Amino acid sequence: MEWFFYLLFGSLSAVVAVIELSKNNKDRINTSTAFNSFKNNYVLVYSLMMAGDWLQGPYVYYLYSTYGFGKGDIGQLFIAGFGSSMLFGTIVGSLADKQGRKRACVTYCITYILSCITKHSPQYKVLMLGRILGGIATSLLFSAFESWLVAEHNKRGFEQQWLSVTFSKAIFLGNGLVAILSGLVGNLLVDTFGFGPVAPFDAAACLLAIGMAIILSSWTENYGDPSENKDLLAQFKGAAIAIASDEKIALLGAIQSLFEGSMYTFVFLWTPALSPNDEEIPHGFIFATFMLASMLGSSIASRLLARSSPRVESYMQIVFSISAVSLLLPIVTNFLVEPSKVKGGGISFSGCIQVLGFCAFEACVGIFWPSIMKMRSQYIPEEARSTIMNFFRIPLNIFVCVVLYNVNAFPITVMFGMCSIFLFVASILQRRLMAISEKPKTEAYGLKERDTESEPMNI
Repeated sequence: MEWFFYLLFGSLSAVVAVIELSKNNKDRINTSTAFNSFKNNYVLVYSLMMAGDWLQGPYVYYLYSTYGFGKGDIGQLFIAGFGSSMLFGTIVGSLADKQGRKRACVTYCITYILSCITKHSPQYKVLMLGRILGGIATSLLFSAFESWLVAEHNKRGFEQQWLSVTFSKAIFLGNGLVAILSGLVGNLLVDTFGFGPVAPFDAAACLLAIGMAIILSSWTENYGDPSENKDLLAQFKGAAIAIASDEKIALLGAIQSLFEGSMYTFVFLWTPALSPNDEEIPHGFIFATFMLASMLGSSIASRLLARSSPRVESYMQIVFSISAVSLLLPIVTNFLVEPSKVKGGGISFSGCIQVLGFCAFEACVGIFWPSIMKMRSQYIPEEARSTIMNFFRIPLNIFVCVVLYNVNAFPITVMFGMCSIFLFVASILQRRLMAISEKPKTEAYGLKERDTESEPMNI
């Protein structure tokens, strides 16, 4: 079945190339030279940060296993990482609004470099410390950088619509091309050069150090609410009030948690789903194919975000529905295609169908990232941006910890069914978000119409 993977990878590559090369003026936003310089600087830094993250991903479990730890011990290490992101990461990430977003980005680099260094030790306690540091770093990665970008973009007086250009380009490169290259580099270091499973972590630390140097030399500081009389508890209270008092923010947080929770669960499920009988599958090549599908999604998103219609609140309903259907495929194939009972061998026919569905899901992930960033920039107040974004990650981390703890308690089809339900719920909530985001315009139009109708009576 190798031909299937080559054909799929080649087809996706061709589609991405066609979409990128066929963009016309309607698909592009005219910007300034100053903005392009600002955008390129941020995209470079973001790509280096994501490379530092992507290099580690494929080898974390493998490294722990080479140190002699079993599935249970490794599971606890992973739970510690997500738990740390939920507890300590929320606190540290929220400090970015008060202490400065640039400082928080530098803290991310230092924290993740220290986490990489701990991978050299086979001691369980040291590895646990590394996971805790990694959890804190993850919270900063997904809050501090975006918060700095939005604040700096507005401070420099760039047009609001230009933000979507930066978001799309950062996701296209950082979550797509960089992910593919990171997988290839990691494979080169571990297998080809034989440097061992800790080599990708050393490479990640080097890239993070380079990124930190660029941040220190070229970024300026910005804050959310720098008032000295506002302590951390007051920040949390303010963020909670903002979420509770604004339905749009609450809906956005729920949508993000439901989608990202399903996405992280998918990361754990796709391997056993494609090799239920220990089939030999090309993990690295499949991962690269998924990332290519994600690039396709971000390329589509850049076109959608460059136009005034359809609005992001509108097309994301369709994206969530497609992602929900795509994760139903393992359940459907389980009923319609008789499962193979032969151990080993290549990927089965049902596995090939699932790969196509998983690529569709990854394309939805590629659309999701720049689109959710765009909506967050519109609805989340600047003074508490990092704090609220880290609040959104609390239910996500709880959900992933519960899934990890019970990963062997439920059949894989049940887990996929649960993810699909969450994604359908996200689609419903997105429809509600679109409805209430249009209310002011509708009401204003209705008011204008009533005033026009009453004019003859006043003459």
